[in-house]
Amino acid sequence: MFLWRTTVPSLDLGGVHPERYFPPRLLERSRDYGTGTRLLWLLRELATLAALVALVWRLPRSARALGLGRVGSAIVIGMVVVVTLWFVRLPFTIAGLWWQHHYGLGPFDPLSWLAGQWVLLSAQAAAALAGIALAVALAVRFPRGWWVPGAAAFLALAAVLAFLSGWLASAGTHELRDPRLRADAARIEAAEHVRPPVRVMKVSDWTDEPNAFTTGFGPSTHVVLWDTLLDGRFSRGEVDVVMAHELGHARSRHIVKGIAWYALFAFPAAFLVAAATNRRGGLRNPANLPLAILVLTVFGLAATPFQNAVSRRYEAEADWRALVATHDPAAARRLFIRFVPTTLDDPDPPTWDYAFLENHPTIAQRIAMVNAYAKRR
Repeated sequence: MFLWRTTVPSLDLGGVHPERYFPPRLLERSRDYGTGTRLLWLLRELATLAALVALVWRLPRSARALGLGRVGSAIVIGMVVVVTLWFVRLPFTIAGLWWQHHYGLGPFDPLSWLAGQWVLLSAQAAAALAGIALAVALAVRFPRGWWVPGAAAFLALAAVLAFLSGWLASAGTHELRDPRLRADAARIEAAEHVRPPVRVMKVSDWTDEPNAFTTGFGPSTHVVLWDTLLDGRFSRGEVDVVMAHELGHARSRHIVKGIAWYALFAFPAAFLVAAATNRRGGLRNPANLPLAILVLTVFGLAATPFQNAVSRRYEAEADWRALVATHDPAAARRLFIRFVPTTLDDPDPPTWDYAFLENHPTIAQRIAMVNAYAKRR
């Protein structure tokens, strides 16, 4: 209940009809784009599950011939699973880049995308292999109850990765070059009572979509703006709203709270893995790793609607903090309206999309919050 609570007052976020803010042709275009995006997501998840089922069937036969010991075999098998899943998902990622290009949201340049992702992907792969090795080592030491210290160890690993990502995800960025935006950032930081560095990441080589994110916590906290926000399509006031939104995440300690949510899910997930693999010798047998990852993947899919609900609450809180910090509902409204032609976000997506894919409030809900804030003033 503590983690669910936010500073957003009780607001009525209904009653906003997208037709009042967007022309019919744009709404149709955003819905067509969303349909393709949702189809790619569905196919990617089905391909991932199919690949895992194939690995569950095939890898145990190969594991017996490795002869590298339990932990060594686990690392090799884990590497095979991680690499296989990455290659299985890669065509859908490339198709997604093409889909963006087809709708005028960026150039089709997969190599530039890969160049911008390799640091974070390497860190995630290293963390995955470390987690696999640790889980198998704990299962060898505690055959029946490994999932308790295992979940605690995964939590610690997630916290370390979240902390380090503050520097990893901001690698290759540069500071704000516009002195007016630097002054605005300092003013908003004073209003939010936080002072993380605000940096800019070049992504315009592979997308035209605007975005920003907050990463890390404590001394590693960074706010990163994509350079597509600063290409002239957005006014200074609109960029200020984005900065205030991201600084609102830092003020509300959403990264730390996300780690706490992870803790609540890690223990039942580890228990399910233990229960699923016990009949086949438990996780101390490295051949059961594909089955363990399949169980975690299915558990993650089942938990996605709740995780998205939590994310939407935190994003709504960041929106509210941005309104309070900037006192500029007109700029916030223009920003959210401009998001539709620049990102083709569906202002009012289907219910299943809202549950499984939307980790932000809809554009209609965000405009409704701006309107509610303006009335309160």
